Amino acid sequence: MVNWSMIGAMVLPNAGGWLGALTMSGQVRSKTGISWYDTIKKPSWNPPKWVFGPAWTILYTSMGYASYKIYEDCGGFTEKAVLPLSLYGSQLLLNWTWSPVFFKYHKIGWAFVHIVALDVMAAACSFSFYNINQNTIYFMSPYLAWLSFASLLNYTIWKMNSDDKGTIKPL
Repeated sequence: MVNWSMIGAMVLPNAGGWLGALTMSGQVRSKTGISWYDTIKKPSWNPPKWVFGPAWTILYTSMGYASYKIYEDCGGFTEKAVLPLSLYGSQLLLNWTWSPVFFKYHKIGWAFVHIVALDVMAAACSFSFYNINQNTIYFMSPYLAWLSFASLLNYTIWKMNSDDKGTIKPL
């Protein structure tokens, strides 16, 4: 028997990620081969662009599965599930809206503030999941690690492309 609840829980975060990717069309890849992201300064440890798609697919699927386990362990959308699934939904919204802030609007500093809020919300979500099902930490830890890396990367890109006042240098 197909477990549609589990499949839906794993597809949902990916769907939001795919929609977010549409908002940055031309900012990471373009028909001319040069995009805004190509023109900004990045640290030597910046991953190649092709890494992000597979990494996010794995992370979204993993966190989706963790959310399903919480849904299952709490008996569905019950009172016990309200806090952890609300935190999950909140961190997902922050996650999905980071890309437009960074890639579409080129607000690198605001994107850093955004991702710090995401870090806090994702940690709170993971902690609330852990309190219900300790095994969910195995599915949320890679996401938390990646967010930490992404936060450092965002901060470094911001500083590399800002003047002393935090203003983005003209490109």
